[in-house]
Amino acid sequence: MSFFKRYQTIITALILLFISVVVFTLTLKSPKSEMVIFRKIVLETIAPVEGAINAAFEYVGGLWERYIFLVGLEKENRELTSRLSALKEELNSYREINLEYERLRKYIGLEKDIDYPTIAAKVVGRNRPSVFKTILINRGTKDGVSIDCPVVAAEGIAGRVIEVSWNVSKVLLLVDYNSNIDALIQRSRVQGILQGDREGECDLKYVERSEEVKVGDVVVSSGLAGIFPKGLLLGRVRNVQKEKSGLFQRIKVSTEVDVTKLEEMLVILKEKGGSG
Repeated sequence: MSFFKRYQTIITALILLFISVVVFTLTLKSPKSEMVIFRKIVLETIAPVEGAINAAFEYVGGLWERYIFLVGLEKENRELTSRLSALKEELNSYREINLEYERLRKYIGLEKDIDYPTIAAKVVGRNRPSVFKTILINRGTKDGVSIDCPVVAAEGIAGRVIEVSWNVSKVLLLVDYNSNIDALIQRSRVQGILQGDREGECDLKYVERSEEVKVGDVVVSSGLAGIFPKGLLLGRVRNVQKEKSGLFQRIKVSTEVDVTKLEEMLVILKEKGGSG
């Protein structure tokens, strides 16, 4: 039923054409007087048939033209969608380049403040499942990197190198429990050891109870152990507790560097007096 409805015009035209052909055939076998009458009948019959046939062909032709138009439109749409996707990727690439430029620009002043040669590095891996908080950077012995080279971000100290290969180094982050950095409070010059805790922060240890420490105090490297240059930013005091018993205060320090977002950094090489 649906087939007949779909092709109703064409089927009707074919039926009428068949009738006209039959009628025309009969006229050929009829006498001349009757032939005139039949021809009139044929003409009367053929006219609507031709009209129906023409309408059918126009309808089919219109369908075909619309189909061709839709096919072309679909192709154009695919091309525009592909071009739009490429433009979005290009725009995103430019944004990434701009963000990287803004991050790297912060290191220009930092290099001038460090009296050691430095080399820029990028993070190429993170050891997330491990209990150790470490990252991998794309610099190694061929770049002059060696064990215990300090690694700094624009905001301050990020950690130190603990393993080196030719092109890659492993960095122990300052928030790792195994990290210990000689530090001092910038305001009061009180000294201690900054040790990573198990929660992504640090403890300033071995500060006597009698020393004055305030929330918000800036903590910097002391330079005493010979690994980190003196005066590099480590963090700020977040909490201070003086227990009733014991020799030392419990001091929590929030690091300035967000180690979870590190992408670029500077490695401080050991030969003094050079320039990055």
